[in-house]
Parts: sequence; C-alpha cells; structure tokens
Amino acid sequence: MEENNQELIFKLSIFEQQIRQLQQQISAVDEGIIELETLDFGIDELKTSKGKEILAPVGRGIFIKAKVESEDLTVDVGGRVFVKKSVEDTQETIKKQIEKLKEVKDELNKNLEEIGKEVERVMKENQ
Repeated sequence: MEENNQELIFKLSIFEQQIRQLQQQISAVDEGIIELETLDFGIDELKTSKGKEILAPVGRGIFIKAKVESEDLTVDVGGRVFVKKSVEDTQETIKKQIEKLKEVKDELNKNLEEIGKEVERVMKENQ
C-alpha cells in the first residue's frame, strides 16, 4: 500500500512538472503574440508617417528622433540576412508569425489537456 502511495505521489509530481512547463511555454507564446501584434500596430502607423519625425528605438528604453523618409523597412529574415520590405509585406510576415504562434499555443493547450486527462485516469485507478 505504501509503495502504491509513493508511486502515485511520484507520478503526480511528474505531471505537475509537465503542467508547469507547458504553462510557462504557453505564457511565452502569449507574450510573443502580444509583441508581434504590438509591432504590427506600430508598423501600421508608418503608413501615414512619411516625412514626419518619430521616436525610433535604438536599444532597450533608448530612443532617437528620426525622420521617416521611406515606407520601406529593413527586415531581419534570419541568419543576419536583411531584406527591404514594404509595410504591407512586413505586416503579412508578422501575421504569418502570429498564426504559427497560435498553432503552437493550440498544440501546447492540447498537450496540457491530455496531461489533465491522464492525471484523472491515474487518480481514478488509485481510489
């Protein structure tokens, strides 16, 4: 009986760790989605900013006044490769990234649900 209880406690402890990890991953994905949505909104503002002065970020919490001379953006496409893209193309890229993150979040939530069902099953077996 004691051995059964220890095994149950061990299994539940593992489930708890898995649940915590999944919740952290979901939280990180949510933050990524919010960041991209905020970026999309900010880029949208550039459509009407040509010729205007803006505060452009140069680092964490540091900004410089800059004049918008073009609507073209320089986008990091990975591997330190940069390409010029229009606002619309950049927003399309951002929307695709948001969709990918939402798919990842759905998969993580599915995994969380499966673990919840497994916890219920283990608990019923040990009643």
